[in-house]
Amino acid sequence: MPKPKKEIVEYRNYDLPVNFPVLLLSGERWHISEIKSERLHFHNCLEIGICHSDEAIMEFYGVPKTIKEGDITCVPRHLPHTTYSSPGMSSLWSYIFLDPEELFRDYIRNQEMSLTLLQNFPLLILNKEQEPVVHLLATSIMNELQQRRACFQACARGLLMTLCIHFLRLQKDQYEDIPGPPPDNALVISPALDYIRDNYASQFPIETLANLCHLSGTHFRRVFNSIMGTSPLDFINNTRIYKACTLLRSTEATVLTISEQVGFRSVSSFNRHFAKIMGMSPRDWRTQMIQMESESEWRKQTILEFKGWL
Repeated sequence: MPKPKKEIVEYRNYDLPVNFPVLLLSGERWHISEIKSERLHFHNCLEIGICHSDEAIMEFYGVPKTIKEGDITCVPRHLPHTTYSSPGMSSLWSYIFLDPEELFRDYIRNQEMSLTLLQNFPLLILNKEQEPVVHLLATSIMNELQQRRACFQACARGLLMTLCIHFLRLQKDQYEDIPGPPPDNALVISPALDYIRDNYASQFPIETLANLCHLSGTHFRRVFNSIMGTSPLDFINNTRIYKACTLLRSTEATVLTISEQVGFRSVSSFNRHFAKIMGMSPRDWRTQMIQMESESEWRKQTILEFKGWL
C-alpha cells in the first residue's frame, strides 16, 4: 500500500514596516478563488481578515469553517490554514497583518499588556451580528490605513490595541481554540522559528534549533526544508538580511555596523548574501529606498513588490 501523501505547508514571511509594523492588503484584486489551494500556509505575524462579500471556507488541519459576509477572522501566527470561496462565489477580502509585540511595545514595558498574551492570540471567526463592535473596529482600522489621513498611524494603533484586547477577552469567554489535530510536522518547527526571530543576531548551531523541536539534527533539517522550502541556515541568513533592510531604511548606521548588528561575522559575507537575496548591494538598496520615500511612490506599491513574500 502506498504511503499517504504528506500535507505540504507553505510559510509566508511578511517584512512589516519598522516603526509601524502593520500591512493592509485590500482592493478588488483580493477576490478569493473557489479553487482550493493544494497546500496550507502560515505567517510570521497575526492575520486579521474581513470578508466583504459572498461566502468562503477556511480550513484548519482539514476542518472547514464557513465564513459569511461581514465575518471577521483572527488567525495567529504559525497556524496552517487556507481560504477559498464557496462554489460559484468570489468572496472579497481585506487583510491586516501586524506584529502586536512590536506595535504595542511601549505598553508591554508599562506592564499594561502581557507579552505572553500578545504571543498567544486565539483563532477566532466572529459574526458581524454577534460581535458588532469587533466588525466596527476592524473596518475602522481598514479605513484609516486606506485613507492615510493626518495621524492615521496613531489612530490605527489605538484601534488595533482595542481590537486585540477584544480578541483576548473573547478567547477567555465563549470561543474555542484551534479546531482539529495538526497535520504531520506542521507546527513542529515553530519553536525554531521563534528562536530565530529572537536570536537571529547571535551565533548558534543548527543543533540548538533541533533540540528545541525535540528532533535529531538530520531529521530537523529534513523537516525544516520540507516545510520552509529552504535550509535552516539559509532561512537564518534570509532573516538577517530582511532585518538589515529595516535598519538600512530606518537608520543612518554604516553598512559595516548593520552587518554586525544582524549577526554576520564579516561585511563581505553580509554583502554577498544581501546581493543574492535582494539583487543589489546594501548601499544601492538603501539609495533606492530613499528615492522611493515620497508618498506617491509608496502608494504605488503592491504586494508583489513587497519583500515580505518568501
